[in-house]
Amino acid sequence: MSQLFKVTSSPHVKSKDSTSRIMLDVVLALIPAGLFSIYFFGFDALVIILLSVISCVGAEYVWQKLTNQPVTVKDFSALITGILLAYNLPSNVPFWIPIIGGVFAIILVKQFFGGLGQNFMNPALAARAVLLTSWAGHMSNFAIDGVSSATPLTAISLGEGALPPLSDVFVGTIGGSLGETSALFLLLGAAYLMYRGVISWRIPITYVGTVFALTYLFGGNGLYEIFAGGLILGAFFMATDYSTSPMTSKGHILFGIGCGLLTVVIRKFAGLPEGVSYAIILMNLAVPLIDRYTRPRTFGEVA
Repeated sequence: MSQLFKVTSSPHVKSKDSTSRIMLDVVLALIPAGLFSIYFFGFDALVIILLSVISCVGAEYVWQKLTNQPVTVKDFSALITGILLAYNLPSNVPFWIPIIGGVFAIILVKQFFGGLGQNFMNPALAARAVLLTSWAGHMSNFAIDGVSSATPLTAISLGEGALPPLSDVFVGTIGGSLGETSALFLLLGAAYLMYRGVISWRIPITYVGTVFALTYLFGGNGLYEIFAGGLILGAFFMATDYSTSPMTSKGHILFGIGCGLLTVVIRKFAGLPEGVSYAIILMNLAVPLIDRYTRPRTFGEVA
């Protein structure tokens, strides 16, 4: 026998990808939307992004130093949380908003539960929900060139004002949060993530498809609502978070459909024009239940 095989217990690592490599791919995919937001919203957008990133990375570094844990800021996960949090903020929020949000996301949502892979909901979305609840005035005041303007979803919800053309909505020359306005550049990043195999189609496509179908069912313009709010950012970059999404393929589809259903219900019947953040957070809480009922049967197990 010329070759010996080594027998070890599971789990067996089959991929050459590392956590930092996957996180770096996500950062690269988010860059086009960030550059567009700086071009469209101006210097304030760059400041908000930098403050959010520095707050998240700094909070993780300080916390791990104080608690004598290995410092993991080089895995880029805190960097991603900072970018995603910034992309969920208006360009004209006070500078202390991203700082509070970054510290909350990293310390209370991520580190208190054990760090990367242990958090039960998306840290950036949890921080956005807290900021929106605590300082709704700052978080709902969207401005372009210093002039406040309603987002298309707000105009639809209130039934007031003229809606911008779908082409403007798709490119992103509209009011809204920093990184969620341009569906075009977000989709470019999403295509890169799919090409790299970082995310699969199941969660984002079922999420977007459910919103499209239900919006039309309720008499709305499904295509317009897909591109008008934070759906593309949420579906491709937040709902697909490994830590807070189901592990199985069936679970991914159920999770995506649930996110889409809740998003439409919140947009249609609740007082919020945008339901993406709360829909994903609520489905994050349902992940253990989804995993339990979509778990493949163990080989040899009797039903």
